[in-house]
Amino acid sequence: MNRNFNMFEPFKKLPKIKFPKIKMDDLINMDDFKIDFLNLAQKEEKIKGGEHYPETHYNTIKEVYLHSMGNFRDNIFILDKDNPKDKNFKKYTYKQFGSDVEALGTSLTGKYNLKGERIVIIGETKYEWYVSYMTLLIGNFIAVPVDKELPENEIENVINRSKASAVIYSPHVKDRLKTVMNNLPYVKYFIEMSKDDKLEGRTVGFNRVIEEGKTLLEHADYSFLNYEIDPDAFKALFFTSGTTANSKGVMTSSRQLANNINAVSAYVNLSNEDRFFSVLPLHHTYESSIGFLVPFANGCSIAVCQGLRYISDNLKETHPTIILAVPLLIESLYKNIMKNIEKSKKEPIVASMMQITNVAKAAGIDVKKKIFKDIYAGLGGNLKYIVSAAAPIDKKIGKWFSDLGVCFIQGYGLTETSPIAAVTPEYDTRVGSAGKTIINGIIKVDNPDSNGEGELLISTDTLMIGYYEDKNATDEVIEFDEEGRRWFHSGDIGYVDKDNFVYITGRIKNVIVTQNGKNIFPEELELLLSDIKEISECMVYGKEVPGEKELVVTCRAIPNYDKIKELYGEKTDKEIFEIIWNKIKNVNKKVTTYKAIKSLEIKDGEFIKTTTKKIKRLVELKEGKVKEIK
Repeated sequence: MNRNFNMFEPFKKLPKIKFPKIKMDDLINMDDFKIDFLNLAQKEEKIKGGEHYPETHYNTIKEVYLHSMGNFRDNIFILDKDNPKDKNFKKYTYKQFGSDVEALGTSLTGKYNLKGERIVIIGETKYEWYVSYMTLLIGNFIAVPVDKELPENEIENVINRSKASAVIYSPHVKDRLKTVMNNLPYVKYFIEMSKDDKLEGRTVGFNRVIEEGKTLLEHADYSFLNYEIDPDAFKALFFTSGTTANSKGVMTSSRQLANNINAVSAYVNLSNEDRFFSVLPLHHTYESSIGFLVPFANGCSIAVCQGLRYISDNLKETHPTIILAVPLLIESLYKNIMKNIEKSKKEPIVASMMQITNVAKAAGIDVKKKIFKDIYAGLGGNLKYIVSAAAPIDKKIGKWFSDLGVCFIQGYGLTETSPIAAVTPEYDTRVGSAGKTIINGIIKVDNPDSNGEGELLISTDTLMIGYYEDKNATDEVIEFDEEGRRWFHSGDIGYVDKDNFVYITGRIKNVIVTQNGKNIFPEELELLLSDIKEISECMVYGKEVPGEKELVVTCRAIPNYDKIKELYGEKTDKEIFEIIWNKIKNVNKKVTTYKAIKSLEIKDGEFIKTTTKKIKRLVELKEGKVKEIK
């Protein structure tokens, strides 16, 4: 959804997710094929009419908080563990969550006198992170979520840049934070999650702060609870990906965050029976808004994944209905499932049953969960939605999950749009699209070419206030039209169809321009190359070659050594090169001549990546190593 979201903690290998043996022994009972003509007619009428669900109209996150606390107090909200190896998840209700939020906010306001101050939150996803963020959003504070994977110098930089007066942190980052504390003279308090320690110097335990707040509430200190939120005031500061020295700070208001909830409510029909599975870090807007604020507004529960190595067990333990993920993880799920199906020699029957159940579903009969129950079991048993974000995904993977019966939703946005700009309506999924422009928003193409493609300009009620302390940078990306409407230059290339569905084809910065003005988008070629089983991962770029006027379209690839060994046996580096090059030549047959890949490099080791697990293209080209194969 957002090309700037930092999604994953660093990992070198995707998790090996275990699925039950695919049996597919169930026979279809004719009773399962009774058609509900009434529901079918209503469904057809809804789609035909182009309607959307009734949207919510929140102006602030505090309005959302009061609504949920008034309606869902006894519901389970967070499922988390103190230790990933604990046998059972701890369950926190909305009531307990609200009690902790109100105590923390009262203490920060009444005892620690942090009214109006910027407060950094840095740490892994855990119950205390949720409590901290909600507290800052509904009180007289400015929230500054920070990437827990930053090195010491960048932690220091971002805290100083944000002018933070307090830092709420997890034990995970304690050692790195400790090394720079003396360089943070303006920070009044360092508050460590999961600790009971009383205030000593500038350091105090999170639990102690909450207990102090409860005491203040018992003595009728309602200064936090009575604070009125200005919907359009600066409320949260998010730093875009990249090093903090050159990353931009995005200023967001409570209204802009609330409008994400309003936008999703029109396209996806959530209920308090739904459970989100939190895999992605909370420090960026996608997970903190769509993976936290949206479920909170709907009375849903959130199960916290305890780390990628535990993902399979956690899915089965918590039975989520919704998974928010990046393409890398979704592709891993797909490949693991397909590998299991192939081992079970059930690939033909699964493909056939997908066709049959698609026909049945079109006639009003949905038996997909029954037919594919073994596959669903590996995903927790209750999965209804998969939401793909951060980057394009192979269309065939999205279609496969749709054929399985999972609603495959894609979205589009940036940190600058808080983050939603477009999202797939669950009642009108169009796999391959990045989603439909959100209600009350417009996405248009600037100076479209003959194919209708160009830079996407975004005007939505989720668009940021501006870049933090950088008016020039703000003016470079936001322009006003004659009617005073703000338009954001996304830097993304794509087109919008007649129904306002958005399609992304590339990034301006990544585009390879030929001598005759033709544009080659690496992402398009990388998607085609993703079908090659012999390639684990790759990037396409325009290589400068002495004596050549044109940039040479080059693929830098990491071989899938295990698959190559399985298919071809032990091979030398040169033989592996030839195997992959022959596969690339087949891909070249699918594209016009000027887009054809003309050079191959075998990557030595892993790609250099952001914490989003996206390749740092410029850094990779400057510092990455490739094998010399003669």
